[in-house]
Amino acid sequence: MKNFSSLTFVLLLLSVIAAKADTGNKNKLWYQQPAEKWEREALPIGNGRIGAMLYGGIKTERIQFNEQSLWSGDNNWDGEYQTGDRGFGSYRNFGEFIINFDQVDAVKDYRRELNVSTGIHTTTFELNGVTYTREAFASYPDQVMVFRYTASKKGALSGKVSMLSAQGAISTSSVDGLSFIGEMPNQLTYAAKLKLVQSGGAVNIEGNIISFKNCNSIIFYLDARTNYKPSYISGWRGEDPMPRIDKELTAANQLSYTKLLSRHIKDISKLTDAAIINIGETVQEQLALPIDLRLKKYASGVKDPDLEELLFQYGRYLLVSSSRPGGLPANLQGLWNNSNKPAWASDYHNNINIQMNYWAAESTNLSQCHVPLIDFIVAAQEPNRIATRKAFGENTRGWTARTSQSIFGGNGWEWNIPASAWYAQHLFEHWDFTRDKSYLQNTAYPILKELCQFWEDRLKLTKDRTLMVPNGWSPEHGPREDGVMHDQQIVWDLFQNYLLAAKELGVDAVYQKKVAEMQKKLAPNKIGKWGQLQEWQEDRDDPDDQHRHTSQLFAVYPGRQISKTNTPDFANAAIISLRSRSGNYGKNINTPFTVESTVGDSRRSWTWPWRAALWARLGDGEKAGMMIRGLLTYNTLPNLFANHPPFQLDGNFGISAAMAEMLLQSHAGEIHLLPSIPEAWAKAGEFNGLKARGGFTVNCKWLDGKVVSYQIYSKKPEKVKLRVNGELKEILSAKLN
Repeated sequence: MKNFSSLTFVLLLLSVIAAKADTGNKNKLWYQQPAEKWEREALPIGNGRIGAMLYGGIKTERIQFNEQSLWSGDNNWDGEYQTGDRGFGSYRNFGEFIINFDQVDAVKDYRRELNVSTGIHTTTFELNGVTYTREAFASYPDQVMVFRYTASKKGALSGKVSMLSAQGAISTSSVDGLSFIGEMPNQLTYAAKLKLVQSGGAVNIEGNIISFKNCNSIIFYLDARTNYKPSYISGWRGEDPMPRIDKELTAANQLSYTKLLSRHIKDISKLTDAAIINIGETVQEQLALPIDLRLKKYASGVKDPDLEELLFQYGRYLLVSSSRPGGLPANLQGLWNNSNKPAWASDYHNNINIQMNYWAAESTNLSQCHVPLIDFIVAAQEPNRIATRKAFGENTRGWTARTSQSIFGGNGWEWNIPASAWYAQHLFEHWDFTRDKSYLQNTAYPILKELCQFWEDRLKLTKDRTLMVPNGWSPEHGPREDGVMHDQQIVWDLFQNYLLAAKELGVDAVYQKKVAEMQKKLAPNKIGKWGQLQEWQEDRDDPDDQHRHTSQLFAVYPGRQISKTNTPDFANAAIISLRSRSGNYGKNINTPFTVESTVGDSRRSWTWPWRAALWARLGDGEKAGMMIRGLLTYNTLPNLFANHPPFQLDGNFGISAAMAEMLLQSHAGEIHLLPSIPEAWAKAGEFNGLKARGGFTVNCKWLDGKVVSYQIYSKKPEKVKLRVNGELKEILSAKLN
């Protein structure tokens, strides 16, 4: 632990904090009008299992909701990518409830906002001298969503509420709310219940509509579930949903609104506030604008570091809201979906998308949010083994997966043969950041070893005695052939993770030797004729190719085979390849590298974050910063959803990871502070709570691009290599309280 005295830094930092405190808009997405379009403007809440999109309507309040296990399709499907009621299936819209209020006049002082620290959505406006306030949140501790409506005048709330299933179930009403229950064609049972509690006034049932008259306040409690169970042995089916819904709603109703809110804030803020970054000060004129207007100004070239900070926290908020222990992992859309035919089935794409969803989980201090992905991998093992043997032979050891996966162990579309080896990186990283040895021994290690056995059987020995991955594909680019660099790098990464895990546990010495020998024989990375890191064994890369995927750079990020410190020649070749993909090589070699010059296929929701992380690993903070600006300028919607198009949230999750990587790196056997800080962030700033491999928590402050203080914590004091301000030293970490 080290501290530098700097009065200048303290004064500057205090001025930044004071400037931000003036607006009250920190960590908030806010707007001056209701949302009209679901994908572009509505705002998300979620507790990791259920979630909703809110429009903030005035006369009509429409709330669309989801539960992450509502999937169509057949169990254990393997093959065609059929996304209807049968076959592979898709993630589905659960339904919506609609409140029609009696107010009809124009309102003033309208504001809707989402606080990404507390997870509370608030709408306020004034109508006929009465101030109306609407609050909504999704509680993880109590497993319900809560919506409260109040007014500054007693008896000011009147209207009607209805609830609709998006799967055809008929809603029924009772004295305390609305409900529906139904069954999908695949025999998945689903149910939802909306419980209404009012203060003052009267409530009446009118068929499948509930009316309320002259109420002082109204609270709705919403729960939705299916009978899905993440178990192949159980046929992916478990208990009926409605009894559990009733139990959870009853328990929630026994708590006061204040208690529910308090429990929710305590739970979510422990995660959302676990890591913070402060990278600069936005001018007051810009900071006072609503987000949609700030986004437009930013796209015109205006600096707005607070918007970039908000993007960092929003990605973390979305992961907390769509991925919590006990649930499924975040899919292509997190968990928010208003369609029964969502793009790419809103599935789990394993050729980068689901992995990118979780790049920020460990580095930004959200380890527990990583657990649903690990549980998903564990649950899918047996159906994946069956599908793998079907495709590659009955005697095949281990398993892998097709590119698209469902919650029923289903595999669709093209085989992505190194998919399971890439999953293994997540299994290992969860241990490397947490150092939970029991998890490593009981969960991660057996899978790592089994996947090594898959590649032991599959790798092809060439005439020059190197090992190649046969019949590979560089996603989503080029033909299938042997030795694709993307595949070679991922298998190298798997072997490296296995060897480190086995050494940590002190097991399987003979097999460790076998894996180490295979790793050494893997066909190596190559530098091509124009200095590039080759994508294929044959030197045929096109310097003017601007394909969205940078698959041959896996070894830079999220892998660690190539780094500036350990393999500088390959790192320089990676820089050339990355410039080429961005349209800054070949015929454009002398053209300045800019956000605007990164065009065409390079502008995708997930492409900007991957390239930001790559530039960060390659030590170029300026270009990494340009990628953040590119995402916000070209592929971000007014509600800050990343837009492929259509929207998918890997870009939101991934950019948080990339920004962390610009400030802290730990992949090369050392903790490196401010490895790739752009000039725009350099004046003064800090981060707290970012994580480093080895189980370290790191805080850091800087001034003029130089670290002025830092703290490194771990469960017990440990020696750690630290690179700070150009100096490599060994220090002792402090004990984490």
